[in-house]
Amino acid sequence: MAAETRITAVLGPTNTGKTHYAIERMLAHRTGVIGLPLRLLAREVYDRVVAARGPSVAALVTGEERIVGSRAQYWICTVEAMPTDIGCDFLAVDEVQLCADPDRGHVFTDRLLNARGLSETLFLGSDAMRGTIAALVPKVQFLKRDRFSTLTYTGSKKLSRMPARSAIVGFSVENVYAIAELIRRQKGGAAVVMGALSPRTRNAQVAMYQNGEVDYLVATDAIGMGLNLDINHVAFSATAKFDGWRMRDLFPHELGQIAGRAGRYMTPGSFGVTGEAAPLGDDVAEAIENHRFRPIDRINWRSSDLDFSGLDGLIASLEAGPQNERLMRGRPADDLRALKALAEQQQIIDRVRHPRDLRLLWDVCRIPDFQGISAQEHANLLLRIHGFLQDGHVPDDWLAAQIRRIDKIAGDIETISKRLAYIRTWTYVAQRSGWVADESHWRQETRAVEDRLSDALHEALTQRFVDRRTSVLLRRLKQKEGLVAEVNDKGEVAVEGEFVGRLEGFRFRQDSSASPDAAKTLKQAAYEALRPEFHLRADRFYNAPDTEIDFTEQGGLMWGTSAVGKLVKGPDAMRPQVEAFVDEEAGFDVAEKVRRRLQHFIDRRVATLFEPLLNIQRDETLAGLARGFAFRLIEALGVLPREGVADEVKALDQDMRGALRKHGVRFGQYTIFQPALLKPAPTRLRLVLWSLNERLDEFPESPPPGLVTVPNLPDVPKGYYTLSGYHPAGARAIRIDMLERLADILRTMDSRTGFEANPDMLSITGMTLEQFADLMDGLGYKGEKGEREKVRSEPVAAPVEEGKTANPITEEEAALQTVTETETYFTFTWVPKPRAPRGERPQRNRRPESGERRADKPRGDRSGAKFGKGKPGGKPGGKPGGKPKREDQGERKFESRPPKKDRIDPDNPFAAALMGLKGKI
Repeated sequence: MAAETRITAVLGPTNTGKTHYAIERMLAHRTGVIGLPLRLLAREVYDRVVAARGPSVAALVTGEERIVGSRAQYWICTVEAMPTDIGCDFLAVDEVQLCADPDRGHVFTDRLLNARGLSETLFLGSDAMRGTIAALVPKVQFLKRDRFSTLTYTGSKKLSRMPARSAIVGFSVENVYAIAELIRRQKGGAAVVMGALSPRTRNAQVAMYQNGEVDYLVATDAIGMGLNLDINHVAFSATAKFDGWRMRDLFPHELGQIAGRAGRYMTPGSFGVTGEAAPLGDDVAEAIENHRFRPIDRINWRSSDLDFSGLDGLIASLEAGPQNERLMRGRPADDLRALKALAEQQQIIDRVRHPRDLRLLWDVCRIPDFQGISAQEHANLLLRIHGFLQDGHVPDDWLAAQIRRIDKIAGDIETISKRLAYIRTWTYVAQRSGWVADESHWRQETRAVEDRLSDALHEALTQRFVDRRTSVLLRRLKQKEGLVAEVNDKGEVAVEGEFVGRLEGFRFRQDSSASPDAAKTLKQAAYEALRPEFHLRADRFYNAPDTEIDFTEQGGLMWGTSAVGKLVKGPDAMRPQVEAFVDEEAGFDVAEKVRRRLQHFIDRRVATLFEPLLNIQRDETLAGLARGFAFRLIEALGVLPREGVADEVKALDQDMRGALRKHGVRFGQYTIFQPALLKPAPTRLRLVLWSLNERLDEFPESPPPGLVTVPNLPDVPKGYYTLSGYHPAGARAIRIDMLERLADILRTMDSRTGFEANPDMLSITGMTLEQFADLMDGLGYKGEKGEREKVRSEPVAAPVEEGKTANPITEEEAALQTVTETETYFTFTWVPKPRAPRGERPQRNRRPESGERRADKPRGDRSGAKFGKGKPGGKPGGKPGGKPKREDQGERKFESRPPKKDRIDPDNPFAAALMGLKGKI
């Protein structure tokens, strides 16, 4: 099966998209596995696969981490941890030029020679490997990838002149820390990336760089292994490193691998040297620029055919020589050195006799020396772990003690880094199957400790190598170079570490506690330092979405929690203007940008919330009386009391009304309105616009949303309730739309002979019976209170024994079982107000006279309607229970139907208790 796989070597320099191509190919198959050179890179690729396909089908397997989805199909691993026996359709190995690495090369070589996918196999790496791959891998095909951008050598630069978005590369922890400290003093700070960092710490440091919190990155050669960062320039602080055995110069292809991190995708990049590093030779610089390196002719190899018959046989198989001239034995690896050290221990000689025991010993020897201790100390640790495993598993109490000893986040960078290295040992142990009793518990426990130490290390690195105050120092006053201002995320401004005030939006509020002599100087320094902040903040504000901006009920304009302006009266109520709150020292450009953004915001908010009203304004088909009435409605911001426009309504014929109804206009008995504008958001804005237009000193607030009635207060501005969507009646004001629903019910009642309140009426208003009576009084109805007995008989039958006849209960017994209750009720009748002289008659609550046409019915149209018998002030309508045409409906004949019963109004929070009518709901 493996022989049928299609094998492709995808070769080229950095920034050619090789890893991205491999991920795409893997996801095109049903299953796949990809081996990567670093745990950090494996985590990055895992996150990309999870984002594309979800966590359930992805698996991350490294020496210290194992996350396997419930339906794992795609395995992302370090090369050492690659499963080679699961039979995946696709397999890829990244950075195959590491076959030449003296320490890890034999692992990559083993994958090159033996690891295959069932359908497709990819090897990714440098073009320098072409000849070796062709010689060792039969039937391999080659795919060359060209770099997306150019790479240019720029020579030597001082750190003080290093351009922004640069990475400075060192080859020791001490060198990296020294460079980061220097950049902190000169440039304000740098992020730190090293291979020894945990993925969590590394990601936090990289995020700080990627987000622009710092413009510089100090790293080891770990950034050369596929980590994708926005780097424009790479500077080498040295061109030689200690490789574990000796100091040596980096090979050109190693320099090219690191320099290639500059200029991602289509952005050109540059590289050079800095500090004490000697300039690169012309031939080396040209080789890096053109990606032409000496071919890798020989690679490191170690036999994978191990002999587990005995200790001597295992060591001999590990030291066996290769049979191919392209292969060579690498330097003795850490695991082999550990095996030789343990093989001399009498305890091992006595206990390791079976191949199973030898395999366990070899697995223990492969625990990496994360702690960097001496070879003998590492061997002693392995010996103890092997002893535990020979007896079963690592004891929980012993492992807990080891972890407890290092689960401390206090300390400096070096101390936390050591603890993080120690926990990696126990993380590795916990990941091995069968080595601990409760694998799930110890994996979670060691991961949690690693996360805590990682966060502590990130914080320590940031505190030591990032000085935001120094960053601001670069923009210090030209006149006062010794002064520097700082602005934190809370808007607090400090000069030379002394708090001097706050930046609230675009206005600086100076601290009044400063002495008069120092205040002027401090204020000048603060404004000079804040000038770039004003422009940056103005840009962020101008590009901020409308969801971050809002208006208050007093007409203020807020950006988050900061006041940035206020609304002022405009040409008309629907076109308010804005006034920006920007300090004069910020400059005209900032003030104008803030003002334009605020104006755009309120214009869009009015257009969105009052769209139905603006549609009427733009409707050119409206003409004559209909257009005039539309303008009256627009001037009233969409809510117009009917009593003030009764004559205009009477003059509208049915065609005119129909044209207005197309825009959602409802001709209610008490109010003409658009229901969409009664929602909380339009109501809140309407009150603000009305208050601006009326030039009120204090704007009334809108009622809380969802209330059917609110108290009718005497001291509120005239027109407030109507614009809030309520109609005052008695001691309370009722919501306009609910009032019209109540009016629909009242029209079905006989108001001359009187009617009682029914559950539907109380359900709509959400009131008690007494409150409803007061409301009806405010609407022009007289309520007469009465009481009556409510009798309910509840006969109780005695139990009848089997075979006997039941005795009927006596009348006296029945009387004792009768339950009598008293209930309160109200009878309402229409009470017209006294008629005023002609021309002075009030319009409120006016009922049509006998023979008079209704306000919304054209002359001559009777369509089945019946009116009163001419009694002044008589209530229109026919037979009790007949339902006349509603004000906001088209032509419709009366239809006799009983009042609605058992209807529960969803707007009424008391609906569940309304049907009892026992005086209070």
